[in-house]
Amino acid sequence: MTLTSGQVAKRAGVGVETLRFYEREGLLPEPTRRASGYRQYPEGTVERVEFIRRAQLLGFQLKDIKELLALRDDPGADRQDVRAKAVAKLADIDQRIRDLEAMREALTQLVATCHGSGPAGGCPIITAIARTRDAASDSV
Repeated sequence: MTLTSGQVAKRAGVGVETLRFYEREGLLPEPTRRASGYRQYPEGTVERVEFIRRAQLLGFQLKDIKELLALRDDPGADRQDVRAKAVAKLADIDQRIRDLEAMREALTQLVATCHGSGPAGGCPIITAIARTRDAASDSV
């Protein structure tokens, strides 16, 4: 049984443009076409799209997802390869959390310096951001 783009999109909970995007990115094989030009997807496409969406929700980038799909589709692939990708994604997430925590701390300190009255141009937050930008451009 084959499905149209609309049927796949509806069952997978995505838009038709998402399917076309996944095709362009090589995450979905190009489907066969009817004589009318309409795409015909195999039944397994819905599950593949759902896999892609769930992997995105876990933070995997399209390149990573393409590699995971290749591992999934390769009968000779080892679980260790999949695990290594997940471990690398965890390390990436941990680093992003550390970066976000550092940003939060810096912003918390800046907020504490601004008492909310007076001209905005003299606000310590504006001054600190301008100083940070100037320091960053000096290092470039």
